[in-house]
This record gives sequence, structure tokens and C-alpha cells, in this order.
Amino acid sequence: MATTHEIKAESRKDEGKGASRRLRRASYVPAVVYGAGQPAESIQIEHNTILLAAKHEWFFSSVLDLNVDGKVQKVLVRDWQKHPFKLQMLHMDFLRINENEAIRVNVPLHFLNQEKSEAGKTAGVVISHNLTEVEVSCLPKNLPEFIELDLGSLKEGDIIHLSQLKLPANVEIPALALGADHDIAVVTAYSVQEEVDAAPAEGAADAPAADANKDAKK
Repeated sequence: MATTHEIKAESRKDEGKGASRRLRRASYVPAVVYGAGQPAESIQIEHNTILLAAKHEWFFSSVLDLNVDGKVQKVLVRDWQKHPFKLQMLHMDFLRINENEAIRVNVPLHFLNQEKSEAGKTAGVVISHNLTEVEVSCLPKNLPEFIELDLGSLKEGDIIHLSQLKLPANVEIPALALGADHDIAVVTAYSVQEEVDAAPAEGAADAPAADANKDAKK
């Protein structure tokens, strides 16, 4: 069963750029909640609450309990705006969800036992994580916080595709329904051969010096 993550917020009446600037100066993040056939709602969240939550990958990939003035709504983080160089969240959008309708969410991949694999122990073999997250489709109650991929048996030359991921029950990868061309590589293990310059032919290194001596005698 998925862990419940609650984010506390407050409703707000003031809107506009000026109101948003005042909120940020007061250490709040202006945000909007929309969707599920209900009117959009303007809210504010303490900046430290967002800052701490954003350090965890579940904040961006899990169904959250958004508690606005004591009323809990099931939501997903849909968009966010960060300051270009400060450690500051400027704005957030939350999407309300219907618990009886399937949702599409990008879920992180956790790679296990790579260092224990044959490929991981072989010199000159590069293991590439071509994807670090994958879009899944499922009911909100079935949404996993992450998907594990065990690389313990990975060998040189191996390729692991989307279709080889072990998904929880009632969870699908929509891309796979689009055909074989969308069954892309998630992990590859390939060897890198060092290119060694060919040794110069015997006597070739002395040729320039010999030519120089000839020119000097002329």
C-alpha cells in the first residue's frame, strides 16, 4: 500500500503579481489547485513545507493529500516554477484527481545491484541508464512511488527494454501499446575499446632527419 503524504495549505483571496510577491516575501509559495470538474482554487503554502517536500522524489510522482484549511483533496504536482539561482520555489500547480479514473504519471526508476553484476565488475564496460523514470497508467490507489530494476545479472552486451520492467499489479506502461518501436532500451551495457595509434614503420621516424641532412649539404 502506498504511503500517504500530506501537504498543508491555506486558501487565499488576493491574486495577481503584486499579491504573489507579497506572499513570497512572507515565506509563502502561491499555488493553484484545479481539475476534477471543480473551479480552480488559489492557495498558499509555507515555503519550508514545499522546500522539505521537494527534496523527496515522491513529491513529484505520488498522489498527495493536499489539506487546504482542513479539507483534504487528492492531487498530483503538475507544474512548478523555481527561482533561476536562489533556493526558492516561486509557484506551483496541483491537479485534482478522480480516484476512480486512471492517471498517467512519470515514476522514478531505482536501479539495484549494478555494482554486483558481471557488467559492473568488467573493466571497459559502460552501463548506461537511458531512462531514469517511466510513464505509467493506473488508478491512483495503485500508483507506485518508484519501480525497481534489478541489474544483478547484467552482462556485457545486454539491453533491458521497457517491456522487461516488472510492474506492480494493475499498472501499465502506455508506450508499449503503441507498438514495438516504442519498446525502447532502459539500460544498456556495452564495451568501450581504446583506440591505439599504430606504431610508425621501422625507420620512418628517422626519415625527416635524413631529409634535413640532405638539404643542408646542397
